[in-house]
Amino acid sequence: MKAGINALATVASLPLALWLLAGCAPSRSPFALEAESDLRRAAIDSTRRELEDARLFPKPVVTSRDDVGTELTIKPEVMPELRQMAGMQSYEGIIADLGKDLYGRPVRSVKVSLEQLVRSAVENNVAVQFARLGPAISEAQVVAAEAAFDWTLFSNANWTNQDAPRVGTSFGGSGFSPGFDRFESLTNSTGLRRVLVGGGRLTVQQDLSYTDNSTRGQQNNPNPAQQASFTAQWDQPLLKGAGADVTQAEIRVQRNAERSAVQTLKRDLLRVVSDVEKTYWELLQAYADLLILERLKERGEKTRDQLRTRAKLDANQAQIADAVSRVERRKVDVMRAQTRIRLLSDRLKALANDPSLPVGSEIQLIPADRPVDAPIRFSLLDSLRQAIQHRPEVQQAVIAIDDASIRQVVARNQRLPDLNLRLQTRWASLDDNIGQAIGSEFNGNFIDYLVGGSFEMPIGNRKAEAEFRRRRLERMQTVLAYKNSVQTVITETKAALDRTLDSYKQIAQTADARLAASEVLRVLLLEKQFDQGISVERLDLELNRQESLAQAEREEIQAHVEYNSNLADLFAAMGTLLERNRIEMVVPASSDVRWDGSSDVPR
Repeated sequence: MKAGINALATVASLPLALWLLAGCAPSRSPFALEAESDLRRAAIDSTRRELEDARLFPKPVVTSRDDVGTELTIKPEVMPELRQMAGMQSYEGIIADLGKDLYGRPVRSVKVSLEQLVRSAVENNVAVQFARLGPAISEAQVVAAEAAFDWTLFSNANWTNQDAPRVGTSFGGSGFSPGFDRFESLTNSTGLRRVLVGGGRLTVQQDLSYTDNSTRGQQNNPNPAQQASFTAQWDQPLLKGAGADVTQAEIRVQRNAERSAVQTLKRDLLRVVSDVEKTYWELLQAYADLLILERLKERGEKTRDQLRTRAKLDANQAQIADAVSRVERRKVDVMRAQTRIRLLSDRLKALANDPSLPVGSEIQLIPADRPVDAPIRFSLLDSLRQAIQHRPEVQQAVIAIDDASIRQVVARNQRLPDLNLRLQTRWASLDDNIGQAIGSEFNGNFIDYLVGGSFEMPIGNRKAEAEFRRRRLERMQTVLAYKNSVQTVITETKAALDRTLDSYKQIAQTADARLAASEVLRVLLLEKQFDQGISVERLDLELNRQESLAQAEREEIQAHVEYNSNLADLFAAMGTLLERNRIEMVVPASSDVRWDGSSDVPR
């Protein structure tokens, strides 16, 4: 065996020496190490820099605003009457007219809660179901990559029956010319083969052969002959392709793909839940608008009728026509509000994908919940940290950096020469009985040893060097992409916070505006009733005040809706919207997914 090792050293020493002399020794340049440390430091510093200012003010803040009515000089005893004239509480118990459906019948409706729709969307939304298959697909790809290290069973068999003419021969003047070769043989090779983590390949193989020679004048002993041999062979790359970092690179990449698919699923869940919440509040706003516009239409019709009765006194046709025009426009606004409710209802049904409420049905959804009007307690530092920690985009950027690092390691290894080692041992035996041949196979009488080596390297090695440069640049790109992702999620989180704080303050301001508009209309109606009487000018002013009050009501409900929508955007920007809705994201394995795309895993 020592002779075999010495032979290997002789075979490998010459190409290895040439490679070293060529200046391609397998050592990492200190510049490469510095570049990699700089990339890591740049990624860490970019995150630290974004949070530096927020660290100076870690104390939580509670949203605040002025109390409703502080800017008004309205008497307290009048407030109940104003609340009955306008505002969300004034519509309690009133059912809006939703118009006709596409069948020409009165619209059927059903009240739904936000929690019900969110749960249905998480379970049944088509986009979520599509994304839920991604991790299961990636899991199967991981198993396929790991299968590269599985044992492989192989077997080859050949049967030969030869009866062929042969050229005659002579030895020392004596002729020997059987004229043909005639024999029958049967060979079989069966074994196991496996790629090792270090890059080598181990093969164990059992060979059996049977030969029956019936050539005339030729004597074989034994005949028929039964030969058995067992071979163990190890092929190992020493430079290029060696090492677990290279051989398991594909497994690590596929595992990262599985992690990325999980983050894609979370991203789609966040988007769908956010869309459901915001659409729900838009539907509530549309329904409130319909109630407001219906009341505005009814008030306008009363004023129009009063103006018509004054046609013989002081109202001319132009003034009456203007009142009629304004009422008709209000009717159009009512129809538009009814249409908007139908559109938002269908959109919400598509997002929820509830089997009991298909999009094709003409049943319209009516919100059962009222918008939240409560302060929030937040810390900018905690909000930004949560965004960086929980947002799927940031996590995918980190995974992309790891992928690029893995590919860079492989590309660096591919720059090395091909220097391969082969070690082989073969035990053999020969007998006229197959059982005896196999039994005496390992008696040590016939043992072959083989030690071999091979070397190969492209002159200039340009392809491998170019591939390595490409992978290094791609890794630099992933670090820059990570920085961009961090800045993006921080920008979105701060913008959502700003909008949330602003809309929370607007709720009180719009409520004051609505109370003031109610007071203006109330005083005008009292003056018409007791003091000033009815005139064309006052009726025209009454129409204006009605529209001003309706606009103030719509702006107030819009402020409530914007606050709740901005809250959804805020938690979505921080990546914690699922936790806010008490949704646990459970990723199904490939074995849990049915053929129809559904899953047995509860969520």
